[in-house]
Amino acid sequence: MSRGKLIFITGGARSGKSNLAMEIAAKEGGEVAYIATAEALDKEMRERIEKHKSERPPAWETYEEPLKVRALVDRLSLQKKVILIDCLTLLTSNLLLSQENRVEDPKWQEEILGEIKKLAELSSEVTAQVIIISNEVGMGLVPPNPLGRVYRDILGRANSIMADKADEVFIMISGIPLKIKG
Repeated sequence: MSRGKLIFITGGARSGKSNLAMEIAAKEGGEVAYIATAEALDKEMRERIEKHKSERPPAWETYEEPLKVRALVDRLSLQKKVILIDCLTLLTSNLLLSQENRVEDPKWQEEILGEIKKLAELSSEVTAQVIIISNEVGMGLVPPNPLGRVYRDILGRANSIMADKADEVFIMISGIPLKIKG
């Protein structure tokens, strides 16, 4: 069996990343698995999640998984033609905060990046096409607190890992996709 393609889409908040990912997944056709990493921890987030769900084609299967995304990709990769992960931004945050007492521990940060690297490697080797969305957070202001700075740094490194393994990389700017790799 031939391997699929890993597509990485990054950009700012509300730049159109999810729309582009859904367009690419729809063009590929076949069964699509949509892995959502967001958790409905408050009313506003529940409403955002419901809005996102309503925008997806009804035939797509949604899997809500905040932490064990790699295991889910491994399981779904032979069943689905396309796996769309929305998003690496929240997965990284979820992993980081899953052990809040360790967020500033460099060893914990490296463990998280190790998990992201394993996800990138798996996603670049499976037969399904994998599309991964992430926010670009390195172009803004320096966060005013240690947690914010740790998160920005670790997500920047996670994005670099994913972009390195990806066959194609897009950055979204004001709703316009710019292909920067592939």
